[in-house]
Amino acid sequence: MPTMALLQPFTSLLLLFTLSLSWAANQSLLPPSSLPAVPPLPLLQALQARAPGSQGWRAGPASGQPLRYMLNLYRRATDREGRPRHGRSLGTNTVRLVRASSQGGQPWAGRWYVQPLTYRLEGQPKAEQLLRAAVVYLPNLPLPHGRLLCTLELAATGEGPGVLLSPAARPRHGWAEVDVTPYLVPGNGNAGSLVLRHVCVRAGRVGGHDTPTAPSHPFLLLYLNDTQTGLTPPAAEPHRHRRDTGTLAHDLSSYLREQGGEKSDCSLRPFPVSFAQLGWDHWIIAPHRYNPRYCKGACPHLLRYDYHAPNHAVVQSFVHQLVDANVPRPSCVPYRYSPISVLMIERDGGILYKEYENMIAESCTCR
Repeated sequence: MPTMALLQPFTSLLLLFTLSLSWAANQSLLPPSSLPAVPPLPLLQALQARAPGSQGWRAGPASGQPLRYMLNLYRRATDREGRPRHGRSLGTNTVRLVRASSQGGQPWAGRWYVQPLTYRLEGQPKAEQLLRAAVVYLPNLPLPHGRLLCTLELAATGEGPGVLLSPAARPRHGWAEVDVTPYLVPGNGNAGSLVLRHVCVRAGRVGGHDTPTAPSHPFLLLYLNDTQTGLTPPAAEPHRHRRDTGTLAHDLSSYLREQGGEKSDCSLRPFPVSFAQLGWDHWIIAPHRYNPRYCKGACPHLLRYDYHAPNHAVVQSFVHQLVDANVPRPSCVPYRYSPISVLMIERDGGILYKEYENMIAESCTCR
């Protein structure tokens, strides 16, 4: 029979294993109740660690140019369910927006606007490795009677004069980015903060005596690689030689669809979670809901190779049927996962884009 042919590599092993276990056929193993309980959703645990620490903390509705920029970044990088798009265009798993703090005083002097800005980087997690840093600003703003032309300068220090910072590329959608990575690398004396000057000049006719509205502060983007394991990924399978996947089903759920499996068969089930229901929608910007999905259903008696079940599950299923019914059958569990990206407001008012690995089940198997 075709099914038995698939099991032929294990025939000798299973027969020997059966004889060695036959004396225990009437003995019971650990009951299912003694197995460890399923923990709460890992993503919610990770997000809760970043939630506002004090009761009643409110960042207020996020708004303004920094939020619009990060929302556009999020939508370019993810699909509707928050999964990173194929290729991961950001090139990293974490992007932090740092807001500037400004000094007091009147920045306007005639046509000129000069505002010193400080970006404080103390308290950044050590597990986050800096890959790139850029300051984002609007170089050209419309006014009722002209335009406001802006640029950035690295503030002068005791070690040297100020430096005019030029964008590396043409502005995109009105935004200009200036690479400031060299000024933030460890050992240059400025790793704890970055001090810039936002310099603008009004071009065109100056009308009236009212001081024009100050432009929005530029913001700092840190492209980071979070090396902290944090969330425990599913246990990796021992290395096995790949078989020709072109002739085999990719996972159990696709196999069941091809075979017309019943609803009781092992398959993916939805499990949506709304952040609004958790009371987190005031600091989690996107996505609005999270559907980790789960696997449920009965596993077949004979596990074929195209189920992607490990050899241990094949042996366990055989022992359950022929040796000891107290040995549980293999369980229906997720086989393949995908990450999810979350855009959130941090305690200091910054905005964080972060990818969490292995958070959405994509297919099921039996093991």
